[in-house]
Amino acid sequence: MTLHLYDTYSRSLRPFDPIAPGQAGLYACGPTVYDYAHIGNLRTYLFVDGLRRALEFNGLRVRHVMNITDVGHLTSDADSGDDKIEARSARSGKSAWDIAAEFTRAFEGDLRQLNILPPTVWCRATDHIAEQIAFILDLEAKGYTYRTDDGIYFDTTRQDSYGKLARLNRDGLQAGKRVDLGEKRDICDFALWKFSGVPGQRQMEWDSPWGLGFPGWHIECSAMAEKHLGSYFDIHCGGEDHVAVHHSNEIAQTEARHGTRLANFWLHGAFLKTQDAKMSKSSGDFLRLHSLVEQGVDPLAYRYLCLGAHYRSSLNFTDEALRAAASGLARLRSTVHGLGAADGEADPAWHERFMSCINDDLNYPRALAVAWELLKSEMPDAVKKATMARFDTVLGLDLLAWQPAQVEVPQQVQAWMAERAAARAQRQWAEADRLRALARAAGYEIDDTPQGQRARPL
Repeated sequence: MTLHLYDTYSRSLRPFDPIAPGQAGLYACGPTVYDYAHIGNLRTYLFVDGLRRALEFNGLRVRHVMNITDVGHLTSDADSGDDKIEARSARSGKSAWDIAAEFTRAFEGDLRQLNILPPTVWCRATDHIAEQIAFILDLEAKGYTYRTDDGIYFDTTRQDSYGKLARLNRDGLQAGKRVDLGEKRDICDFALWKFSGVPGQRQMEWDSPWGLGFPGWHIECSAMAEKHLGSYFDIHCGGEDHVAVHHSNEIAQTEARHGTRLANFWLHGAFLKTQDAKMSKSSGDFLRLHSLVEQGVDPLAYRYLCLGAHYRSSLNFTDEALRAAASGLARLRSTVHGLGAADGEADPAWHERFMSCINDDLNYPRALAVAWELLKSEMPDAVKKATMARFDTVLGLDLLAWQPAQVEVPQQVQAWMAERAAARAQRQWAEADRLRALARAAGYEIDDTPQGQRARPL
């Protein structure tokens, strides 16, 4: 069966046909490492991980590239304000380089806790300054740039197609603009290279043909994607907030240089919301994965929560929803563990049902429902276990690695369990229920599993 993905560029569900048979090039916009990632950011990386796992589930070899933005992302997300990392450095007293390294490590730790596969290539903007300068020089030679007092800008009026990804209404933007453009010629124009100003004022700056400065935010992704995947590759993805500006500008740059839209597919994940408002650092609504762990939440419970909503649908985060996800994950783990050894063969029919959900634009909520249907079915336990093992290569919940916590059951409770086993063997159900009630009153629940009775604290 064929994988279908929703392409933002064409606004359509399209069959995925890789450019090179048997492999897929995937570029994902990574974090700007001036602060910790919040769980809204991490929902986007869970979506990317689900996409990569789906591609591999379809037998493709994936070259997954993720950038680290460690320079050039200004506080306005456009062309004004301070560089986010330099601003954090000024507040903290740490160097910009140390800030970037610290929050890169924290981000990588978050990915590990969520069982997100590491990219094939990590690429940092500061390691690709030469590529970005070469890209801008090419744009300059083709007549797409102009100079202002504060930098080198891309002239979007040269492209009739500018903003197609976001379906931008340029006339409407011009009529409704409420900002001082300075020396920018058009509201949509954007910086390729920013000048440093006073020499030594910035920590991160480089010599260039235009003077001392640093690259703009958008040029880094176009340059690094091209270096590691080519000027036209399979999939570029990120959060829905990148559609109107960042990704539109990436496309404009690559169209100007190479005549391509950079990627065949553009995929975007929806926001995580709290109280129906977008979660963001700037709003102060900032909840880290570490905060959940400190509250005793398993990070994979958050992954399970995100699996329950389609990546193109916004997800409202509440404590109640997280508790329900943690409970669902606990039941799933316990059920799969109780199936015994994984010594069977996966069932082809159930595999096909599951794969049809994954290949329907990454419909993980429906795929998860299929997994639960399988577990409640009459299939032999060994087949269920082997089939769930295959499903979990895509779900990413590490189900087979999970082991129940070792509980020291008091001797009295163990004695009641032994008496209860004997009562059940003699079909003395009332006595078995009485003994179970005694254990419950003592703070332990007795569960009946295929492997026998198991006591757990209430």
